[in-house]
Amino acid sequence: MMIPNFINKIKKSLFKIAYVTFLLAFCTTTKAQHIPYLKKGNNKTQLIVDNKPFLMLAGELSNSVSGSVELMSAGDNYIPRKVYAMVNGSLGNDTAYDMTYKGSVWQQMTDLNVNTVLAAVSWQMIEPVEGQFDFSVVDAMIEGAREKNLKLIPLWFGSWKNGMSGYAPLWLKKDYIRFPRTKIKDKGSVEVVSTFSEEALKADAKAFAALMKHIKEVDSKHRTVIMVQVENEVGILGDSRDRSKVAERAFNDPVPQKLMDYLIKNKKTLVGELDTLWASTGYKKSGNWTEVFGESVWTDLVFTSWQYATYINHVAKKGKEAYNLPMFVNAWLEYPDRPNPGGFPTGGPLPRVMDVWKAAAPDIDFMSPDIYGSNFVEWCDRYTQQGDPLFVPETWWNKPEYVAYMLYAIGNYNTLGVAPFGIDRLDPEAHQMLTEMYRAVEYLSPQILESQGDKNKIRAFLIDRDNPFVEFEMDDYYVKARLYSRRGKIKVDEAHGLILKTGKNTFTILGSRAVVAFRPKNSNNEKAGLGIVSEYVYRDGKWKKGRMLGGDETNSGRGVFLPVEGYGIQETEIYTYK
Repeated sequence: MMIPNFINKIKKSLFKIAYVTFLLAFCTTTKAQHIPYLKKGNNKTQLIVDNKPFLMLAGELSNSVSGSVELMSAGDNYIPRKVYAMVNGSLGNDTAYDMTYKGSVWQQMTDLNVNTVLAAVSWQMIEPVEGQFDFSVVDAMIEGAREKNLKLIPLWFGSWKNGMSGYAPLWLKKDYIRFPRTKIKDKGSVEVVSTFSEEALKADAKAFAALMKHIKEVDSKHRTVIMVQVENEVGILGDSRDRSKVAERAFNDPVPQKLMDYLIKNKKTLVGELDTLWASTGYKKSGNWTEVFGESVWTDLVFTSWQYATYINHVAKKGKEAYNLPMFVNAWLEYPDRPNPGGFPTGGPLPRVMDVWKAAAPDIDFMSPDIYGSNFVEWCDRYTQQGDPLFVPETWWNKPEYVAYMLYAIGNYNTLGVAPFGIDRLDPEAHQMLTEMYRAVEYLSPQILESQGDKNKIRAFLIDRDNPFVEFEMDDYYVKARLYSRRGKIKVDEAHGLILKTGKNTFTILGSRAVVAFRPKNSNNEKAGLGIVSEYVYRDGKWKKGRMLGGDETNSGRGVFLPVEGYGIQETEIYTYK
């Protein structure tokens, strides 16, 4: 009887080992197969890629760069491309400053320290003949990015791009009966697919779903593609709304109950401009668009925003059913020289109508600003006013102050990432500020991502001659950043940086042209001193701890002095005394 019992024990042990092995293999496989997704919590939203938070140090390619398989290939064979040097802080128009980049677009992105590339995928590119799809350029994009260990965000140029329908396929453009256009005052039909075109909606959604299905098939195991932008800077230019007969009927119909339910439910938290518009009619709970919101171009904006958001949500939903990646939309913003609807594209995802977009487009994960105006910080504030994540998919690369703005967004808005537009035009050696900033932020990204959502652990600053210093609280300390000066004389016109609190009394500072000092918050007359200041340097492809700074380099312990040229990373430990 002893032998059978012994055999049974062995069998049970082997079964347990096999079961545990299976569970471990299953869990490992399941974990490895997670596709990118957005995770919300602790005052932040983060993009999770390969099961870890990911900060996008991105760049958006010029619109037509992705129109060539050869240009998108992984190797260094290339079609000659002009890139532009910086001359006195601005883009030189003289061809004497042009240079041809020697290498693939992917190598160029690597040289720029970019980790994520935004690239157009146009409807005409993948469906040149109705019902016949060609994904060869898409495959080249994915393979090229993957070869250089870059992440990719396809930009779906479907029914609309920059308020027009220039990237829709020719078969759609020719058939204006089946795919009617928008009509505006004085001009009649314009090259803008109507949001009321059911046939265009079905065709766009079908093509986008086919694209997402293909991306899933070729990339879900590799996760090179991490997000998708649906359409691009949508809206009507030249008028406040569509004037076609079908649009006029819809404008005089009752406001959809879905929108009214949203407004009533979220009345206390609506953005100010929409709340003011609705309040002008006494918060009416039913009626047509003018009865609910009043007679003005801003009512036209609300109406048109509902139409675009409803259309795009249908496209996004069909895409997510094929492959459920995060999806966002971007906006052409309002600017002072063209402040009314029609001067900017009417109907896009602007802050003043973000509640309309949220009601109509629940399958869109967030809205993003393309920021080219000087009020960068204001737009960041407006897009995060309801706790939404911030991603800036387009901004300037050829204006040095925008590099500072991008770092500020990373440090103060828990941003998912930033992306200058037309980055393929940039010569890495001619514009070091962006490449150095990205390289430094990449090095600190684990601490940045860990600190997001807690202003006691991460802050950024922007200062200039008009505002030469700023002070804020970080845990037990007041932190003051001021313009770089020597012997009482300010030596620079602006400075910026990012500060991380990495321990009870330790801080890591990234930035340029500033002096950073500390003082305790308590009231015991304590003072703060710099115990150790360590400089980090980038050599041989790695960040290394360099000199231990003191004396003149810290103004005898009075502050951390960031470099006047380029970016520096310094780490300091603070001590207190009386």
